Amino acid sequence: MDDGSDLNGRGTQAAGYRAWTGFILMCLGMFMAILDIQIVATSLPTIQAALGIAPDRMIWVQTAYLTAEIVAIPLTGYLMARIGMRWLFVGAVSLFTIASFGCAISTGFGQLIAWRIVQGFSGGTLIPAVFAAVFLLFPPRAQALATTIAGVAAVLAPTIGPIVGGWITQSYSWHWLFRVNILPGIVAAVGVALFLRGQVAERHAARAIDILALILLATSLITLQIGLKDAPSLGWSAPQVLVLLGVSAVCAAAFTGRTWVSAAPLVQLRCFADRHFTIGCMLSFVLGFGLFGSTYLMPFFLGLVRDHGPLRIGEIMLVTGLTQLATAPLAVWAERRVDPRWLTAFGFALFAIGLLLSARQTAQTDFADMLIPQMVRGAAIMFCLLPPTRMALGRLPAAMVADGSGLFNLMRNLGGAVGLALIDTTIFSRAATESARIAGKLRAGDVATAVEIGIPRDVFLEQRGQPLDEYATEMIRPLVEKAALVPAVNAAWLLCGVLTALILLTLWFVKQARPVSLPDDDPASDPSPAVPHLAG
Repeated sequence: MDDGSDLNGRGTQAAGYRAWTGFILMCLGMFMAILDIQIVATSLPTIQAALGIAPDRMIWVQTAYLTAEIVAIPLTGYLMARIGMRWLFVGAVSLFTIASFGCAISTGFGQLIAWRIVQGFSGGTLIPAVFAAVFLLFPPRAQALATTIAGVAAVLAPTIGPIVGGWITQSYSWHWLFRVNILPGIVAAVGVALFLRGQVAERHAARAIDILALILLATSLITLQIGLKDAPSLGWSAPQVLVLLGVSAVCAAAFTGRTWVSAAPLVQLRCFADRHFTIGCMLSFVLGFGLFGSTYLMPFFLGLVRDHGPLRIGEIMLVTGLTQLATAPLAVWAERRVDPRWLTAFGFALFAIGLLLSARQTAQTDFADMLIPQMVRGAAIMFCLLPPTRMALGRLPAAMVADGSGLFNLMRNLGGAVGLALIDTTIFSRAATESARIAGKLRAGDVATAVEIGIPRDVFLEQRGQPLDEYATEMIRPLVEKAALVPAVNAAWLLCGVLTALILLTLWFVKQARPVSLPDDDPASDPSPAVPHLAG
C-alpha cells in the first residue's frame, strides 16, 4: 500500500506516515545538536575544573564546535547530492552520537577539543538537511506545518538549553552534558534509516568535489569565526584580528569567483541570483543576530548583574520558548492565508519591539520585568522564520534546495557570530566608559550615585573626602563594574532592536504575492513551489 512517502521531487501527493515519522526523527537529531551548544555553554566552569583546563583555553570548547559547524553547513548540498538525504542524515547523526560519547569519556583538553570538532562538523549538516527535507519530502500544502515543526525544534533548543544545562550540572556530573545525546541520537539514526525511504530521500548523483574551493571555503569561514571571537577582547584594529579578517575576505572572494563560474560548483552560489532567496538570507542573518544576541544577553545580565545560577536563569528564559510553542499554530494558520510580506513585516517588527523593550533594564530588573519582552519576542519568532524560509527556499529548483538550505542556515549562524562579536564590543566599550563615569561621580562625593550602586549612605558619607584604602577600593570595584554593565547591556539590546527594525526595508523589494484559493481536499491543485505563490 502506498504510504505517500515516495514523492517525486515536490510531488503533489500527500506525504504519508513514513515521511512524517522520518522527518520528525530528523528534527529530533537536529534539536539535540543545537541543544548541545547551549547546555555545554552553561557548564564550562564545571568542565574547566574537572579537566584542569586553563581559563584562556576554555573558550575553545565552544569555538571548536561552532567553527566546525559553520564549515559543515554550506557543504550539506554537496554531501546530500553524493549520498542522498537519508544516508547523509543517518551518517551525520551517528557520527554526532559517537562524538558525544567521545566527549563524555575525554580525560584532557586535547581529547575534548578533537571530539568537539567532530561533533560540530556532523551536527552542522543536520540543520540544513532538515530544512531541505521540508521542501523535498512534502507537497506545498504540508510545507507550512513541516517548517513549523523544524522551526520550533531549531529555536526551542537554545531557549531551554540553560535550564537543561543548569539542571544537569546541579544534579549529575559534567559527563551527562554529552551522554544525554546518545539515546536520542541512536533513536534518530535507526528511525530515519527505517522510515525515510523512497526516491526523494535516497536520490543522489555523481558530483565532483573541487578541493581548492573546499580549502578556500573552510579557510574563509574558520578565520572569520576566530577573528570575530578575538575582536571584542583584542580590539578590531589589533594586527591578529585584521590578519584573520583579511585572510577570510580574500579567501571568500577567491571562493566566490571560482565557484560562480564552475560547471560543477561545490556550493550553488547561483541561488543568490534569485532575488527572494537573497532577501530571505538577509532576513535569516538578522534573525540570527537577534536570536543569538538575546540568548546571550539574558544569561549574561542575569548571571553578572542579578547573580542568578544556571538553573534559575534557565527557568526565567523558558518564557520565550513557551510563548513560541503557544503561537506556532497561529503562525501556521496565518502563513497559508496572509501575504508573506506582511507576515514577515509583522514578525520582524514584533521581534524588534521585544528587543527594544529590554533596552530599558535597571539593576533591579528580574523575571517580572522580563516577562513581557520575552513573550513579545517568543510570539514573533515563528513569523520571523516561516515566511522567510519559504521565501528563500520555496522558489528554488529541487536540485538547488539542499545547497540553498545550507546557505540560508549559514547566514543565520554568521548573523549570530557577527552579532555576538558586535555585542561583546558594545558591552566592553560602554562598560569601560560607564565605570569611569561612575568612579568620577564617587570621587566627587555624589551620594545619589553611591546609593544607586549599593553603597550604604552612612558608610559613604563617613568616607567622603577621604582617600580610599586598598580594602575599600576592592570592596567598591565590583559594585561599580556591576552598575556599569546595566547601561552597557542596554546598549547591546538597542543595537539588536535597531538592526532588526531596519531589515524591514528589504521587504519593499519582495514581489507582491497573488492570493491563491484552493479547496482543502484537492492537494493536486496546490501551486508549486510555494503557497502563497509569488508572482513573477
